Amino acid sequence: MMPLSEHLCFKTYAVSRYIMGLYKPYLEEVSLTYPQYLVMTVLWEYGGMNIGKIGEHLHLDNGTLTPLLKRMEKNGLIIRTRSLEDERVVLINLTEQGAKLEEKAKYIPEAVQNCMHLSNEVKTQLMASLDEILSIQTVSEQ
Repeated sequence: MMPLSEHLCFKTYAVSRYIMGLYKPYLEEVSLTYPQYLVMTVLWEYGGMNIGKIGEHLHLDNGTLTPLLKRMEKNGLIIRTRSLEDERVVLINLTEQGAKLEEKAKYIPEAVQNCMHLSNEVKTQLMASLDEILSIQTVSEQ
């Protein structure tokens, strides 16, 4: 049996939990959970879009996103509306409150990276490796 320390799934799980833990105090300052922060980051970067597009960016399905988005709407961060062209499509847009939150949250990625003490070179290498894995996943899903 392969030792736990050699399982890629365990290492990625442990690193993911570590990084999310680093985000936690910063996200508490802006009253967001980590999944909410990811949705907001997509909306801040690309603007309003349908749930399916958000799911593509975050590698999440509609069933996972819908309850999350409902809570975000209840908290005044987003507005969900039905498309006029196709009622099955739900469009997501930032509220004024959600848009203003970007200014308060823009320092978070750099603060977390600083906590990790990663050089830009190591970060770049790690991001390239993770992008490669995600591109394989995307191709295999098609």
